[in-house]
Amino acid sequence: MKRWDHFDYEERQGVATVTFSRPERLNSLTFDVYADIRDLTDSLRKREDVRVLVIRGQGRGFCSGGDVDEIISELLKMGTRDVFEFARTTGACVRNLREMPQPVIAAVNGIAAGAGAVLAAAADIRVLAESASFRFLFTSVGLSGGDMGICWLLPRIVGLGRATEALLLGGKITSQQALAWGLASTVVSDDQLDAAVGKHVSRLKELAPWGLAMTKEMLNRAASTDYSSAIEMEAFTQTLLMTAEDFREFHAGFTGKRRPEYRGS
Repeated sequence: MKRWDHFDYEERQGVATVTFSRPERLNSLTFDVYADIRDLTDSLRKREDVRVLVIRGQGRGFCSGGDVDEIISELLKMGTRDVFEFARTTGACVRNLREMPQPVIAAVNGIAAGAGAVLAAAADIRVLAESASFRFLFTSVGLSGGDMGICWLLPRIVGLGRATEALLLGGKITSQQALAWGLASTVVSDDQLDAAVGKHVSRLKELAPWGLAMTKEMLNRAASTDYSSAIEMEAFTQTLLMTAEDFREFHAGFTGKRRPEYRGS
């Protein structure tokens, strides 16, 4: 397994955990952090032994976005082509999170701003501490509110009106507001964040990995297709899974009065 030098990384009992580990900088992102997120998430797409990915932040915040000194200052020195390649790298991070077969949980404490907010939004489940907040502050720094695919993603989470407000104004979205909008799956006290994430992880590990993977696949594809095509696509997918071993294992476990042991096949 490759060593990841720009954040803390752990694998235990089928769960991969990324911990942003620059607490003195509110876990702001650097070129190296982006590259490692891109490469790690790409590698996990091929790993059947990893069942869930958890992303969290060390210290007082989840992730404050791109580092002003280490990214923004350097971007100002670059030409258009190099900046474009950087933008594609950041987009690949989100694409991989959305397209990887494993469920992704964001454990958000404190601030999730800019690219940090986008990375959290790209997770399948967002568990927030009471201290958590989101800020999509791109327009506040002179950029488009659309970055890393958030203009596609956020309206599908919170609706077009709320997404427009969040991306135009870049204001603070508190944890309770995020819960009301659907941007948070649940909100817990700060000292219960890890326990709440653990409950979600345990539940996901009980479910059939291929069934979870194909659910993500259908959610992604259905968002950009018509209703009739979505029904046909889900019929194909469900036929595939109904003839797979995990579906037989469910039946064997049910009739044998035991918990099924899913293997993702």
